[in-house]
Amino acid sequence: MMPMLMTYSLRSLWQRRRTTLATTLGIAMVVFVLCASRMLAHGMRQTMTSAGSKDQALVMEHDIWAEQGSRIDQSNVGRVAAAPGVKRNGQGQAMVTGETVAHILLRGTRDPNRIGTVQVRGVSDNVLELRPEARIIEGRMLVPGTDEAVVGKGLVGRYEGLSIGQDVALASKRKARVVGVFETGGSSYESEVWSDLKLAQEALLAQGSVSSVTAQLESESALDPFAETLTQDKQVGLSVARESAYYDKVSGGVADVISILGIIETVIFSFGAVLGAMITMYASIAQRIPEIGVLRALGFSRRSILSAFLVESVALSLTGAAAGAGLALLTPALNFSTTNFATGQEVAFRFLPSFETLFAAVVAGCVIGVLSGVLPATRASRISPTQAMRG
Repeated sequence: MMPMLMTYSLRSLWQRRRTTLATTLGIAMVVFVLCASRMLAHGMRQTMTSAGSKDQALVMEHDIWAEQGSRIDQSNVGRVAAAPGVKRNGQGQAMVTGETVAHILLRGTRDPNRIGTVQVRGVSDNVLELRPEARIIEGRMLVPGTDEAVVGKGLVGRYEGLSIGQDVALASKRKARVVGVFETGGSSYESEVWSDLKLAQEALLAQGSVSSVTAQLESESALDPFAETLTQDKQVGLSVARESAYYDKVSGGVADVISILGIIETVIFSFGAVLGAMITMYASIAQRIPEIGVLRALGFSRRSILSAFLVESVALSLTGAAAGAGLALLTPALNFSTTNFATGQEVAFRFLPSFETLFAAVVAGCVIGVLSGVLPATRASRISPTQAMRG
């Protein structure tokens, strides 16, 4: 008898398809917001943290939060190269590179009134050796010692001068010709412009200094003796961090804000969805009182009636959850950018789906279904056959 009762409940959803559709769309919106915000935060965090490696160390000025605010003498590149634990390549050269990092303001191509902050990184000729994940996907790599630059694929065409063959203004009187486009597996480097180190130092008024020195270590455990050697001289004023830890630090703020805002929006939309679904269920029960009386007269218990209407509500919510999750899965095809509050850099990123996010959507749908259905289902189960027949 119970399968028959469940079939009756689910069939009633089709008979009330207009209200069913309206309620489903409301629940779908809740799930979409939840999924999209979590995917957005996950994508932002993944974009930033994937730029760092656990077996690489980042040396900067002491007590400086981010690279663009750091300035250390270029002679520290040699100091880092001589520190214990630094890996050497096949030619016996220390795998270290000094880089200058600064921000420039560029006008958007789609909206000329929009001014964006783009991060420029002056790199040495061994940058691809230190960052093997970087590869040229269009054009060619810049020639060291020339006024050339390559652009991360996340920036191509978004701002003036950031396409192959164009000139990007590093300063009012200094430009670099874009000769190539690179990718780095979706990391934040794809939102940077890389130019020759000397060119960047001259254009950005940083002659004789670098923002940071990146060192490839022999192993992850080599960080402690490496850091101890470089930080023991307080007059030099260096700080050492594992590269992955640095990028995790500077990425946390934006991702956390996005997650919190998403949760707040989800809670607000959830109240509306629960109320909407609850009103729909109450209206359905009011229209079906005689049918409920017949079911009770046929011998169905109050518990059976309660279960049937609760299943009806949960089925409605799960349908909405599936629709919302399906819409959210379309967002990875879109490109977005936002400013990283920690670094001031505008970062391009994608929505990143995950099993945890989709599972949370299903759970949210179930919760909405239970919350919106439990009171109406209880009301239906308490209707007596006599009362139903009189109605």
